[in-house]
Amino acid sequence: MTENTPSARISLGEVTSAVLANNPAIKEAEKRWRAAEERTPQAAAWDDPRIGADSEFHRFINIPPNAFMDQSVTVEQLVPITGKNLVRARAAAAEALSVFEEVRRAELDVIAKARASFFRLANAYDQLEINSKNLTSLRQIADISRSRYEAGLESAANVLVAETDYSKLLETRRDLERNLSDAQSQLNTLMNRDAFAPLGAPAAASIREANLSLARLRQIALAQRPEVQMARAKIDTEKSRLQLAHRAWIPDPALMVKGQRYNDAAQAVSELDAGVSFTVPWVNPGKYSAGVREAGANVAAAEHGFDREQKEALRLVRDQLEKIETMHHHVELFRDKLVPQAQQAFEAERLSYESGKASFLDWISAQRNLRDIEAMGREHLANYQIALAELEAVIGAQLYGRPNESGSRRTERKSQ
Repeated sequence: MTENTPSARISLGEVTSAVLANNPAIKEAEKRWRAAEERTPQAAAWDDPRIGADSEFHRFINIPPNAFMDQSVTVEQLVPITGKNLVRARAAAAEALSVFEEVRRAELDVIAKARASFFRLANAYDQLEINSKNLTSLRQIADISRSRYEAGLESAANVLVAETDYSKLLETRRDLERNLSDAQSQLNTLMNRDAFAPLGAPAAASIREANLSLARLRQIALAQRPEVQMARAKIDTEKSRLQLAHRAWIPDPALMVKGQRYNDAAQAVSELDAGVSFTVPWVNPGKYSAGVREAGANVAAAEHGFDREQKEALRLVRDQLEKIETMHHHVELFRDKLVPQAQQAFEAERLSYESGKASFLDWISAQRNLRDIEAMGREHLANYQIALAELEAVIGAQLYGRPNESGSRRTERKSQ
């Protein structure tokens, strides 16, 4: 994203693009995944061949020609006929998949934080605007009350009440300015920019509630939530290790070729030998039986972990949907009823006060009520937008518009 001046507008799409391209947490997770992928070919490779050589250094006895060898060269290679290397490779691939899901988790969390910060920033600007309107209104009330006081139609106490409310609004404005600064710093940090870099006001943006049924959201969460996928990959890893523990009972042979040269031979190689060697695991059954039992217990633990993550995913989906529904109810209530009613009440009290049918305290109370309801309604709107933005992080899938920057990574991973 280009550097913004304080007056420039930033969009939700620009923020999302900048976060996906520059956020250090996402880049760190991606590098860890790249590193984990390199473990698979290492695990699948054969053991390195062994080469040995020896030569006669000094002989303390006299022997006939060609009675002993003077030099020898040995080449030995372990041949994984049991396929242990392939099983290790499958375990490494499952671990790499788990790390890839950590990349997705980092990406989902960062995007949710960025969108939440964007909506908090928009809310801070709107709250400041509401505060400014209320300051103007209250200043007018204070001026009217002072004029009436000077004319002997109002008490000094009412003037002081208006002045006090005005001062309280100025104090509230300072807190709102701090909230705006916090949201700007958070967004800059998520986009990997200097916290003090100028950041303009957010353009109008909203996230509409996805038209997905509860059954569909359950299905998506169980299929795509990173924690569920990591738990599933853990089962695959532990099953590969269990298979490896069973195969540990079967030794892999080591093939050996040895070339020898005798002390009086004219040839470079006087004798060529071949042989085979292998370990004997059957003489230590306790060790390998314990390894099988350990691997089996780890498989059972991983299966329990998978079941736990599925239940946790459904709990989070339910809680988030309830949160969205509650916030949506608040938004509609304030937008359609409370704010219009408070505005009407304020105007009615103002007219009544001017005609002498209502007291000053009734008018100032109506102004306070309108101010509080407008601010609370805007706060509920921000909370509703944030709750919707967090739903993607809960279920682990895209529901709303997002730049396609990350699509290449997902496509690349699925094609491997």
